[in-house]
Amino acid sequence: MVIDRTIVVVGSINADLIYACPRLPRPGETVIGGEALRLPGGKGANQAVAAARLGARVRMVGSVGDDEAGREQVRGLQEAGVDVSCIRTTGAPTGTAIVLVDQAGENQIVLSLGANACVDVEPRALVGADAVLTQLEIPLAAVEAAAALADGLFCLNAAPARDLPAALVARCDLIVVNEREQAAIHGLSEARLVAVTEGAAGATLRAYGHPVAHAAPPAVTAIDTVGAGDAFAAAITACLARGEAVEDALSFACAAGALATTRRGAQSALPTYEEVTACLQGAS
Repeated sequence: MVIDRTIVVVGSINADLIYACPRLPRPGETVIGGEALRLPGGKGANQAVAAARLGARVRMVGSVGDDEAGREQVRGLQEAGVDVSCIRTTGAPTGTAIVLVDQAGENQIVLSLGANACVDVEPRALVGADAVLTQLEIPLAAVEAAAALADGLFCLNAAPARDLPAALVARCDLIVVNEREQAAIHGLSEARLVAVTEGAAGATLRAYGHPVAHAAPPAVTAIDTVGAGDAFAAAITACLARGEAVEDALSFACAAGALATTRRGAQSALPTYEEVTACLQGAS
């Protein structure tokens, strides 16, 4: 059994430059690190691959540059089973993220938007979508356009944090944030449903500001938290699109996020539907 739904992801596509270091540097400090990797990334692309790994039919809406990095990202999405027909090639360079990861798996990220600043949404891109999932690494106008055009479930991973128009908050069926993002964004108490991820403590669902469900993740050995939030966002969106109860969707998403921390990288760490269900069965 898989997530047999059509999900359109409107979001960022990046080349991730990942540097392992013994600890995250303080301001003005240089830390000598270890292995450096270049891997596919971007919250949008990560969430598209995460949903595809869970068995959903996924279409990606985004922008890349006319460069090798962009072609590499599109090839990777195709290989993951994502429909790339709505990815535009622009004159701006492909977005790039510099990611520092310490020995405990914590990270710091700096993002250059590049072609992600050129994302727009055409009505044809959302045809047939059971759910639309987007983030804030693209222009807010593109997010608002996706919200206006979406016929089914509309989910927003409000990261990186920024103030949101009240009309956008009201349109969202689900908003996904971590604890820091929740504290930084005003007006989330007016949202229909907010999933707040809490790291090793799991996640809490809030309806109009009031807690309605909590789930703890299975015990894992975390080595890299990059991509964990994307696995969570894709998983809970896919489950809700399939009509699952919010409590079950939250538990499934927590397990998906936890499994993503057990491997290096973002897209390379994302679990399959079978892996997540096996993890949940083992934890029960």
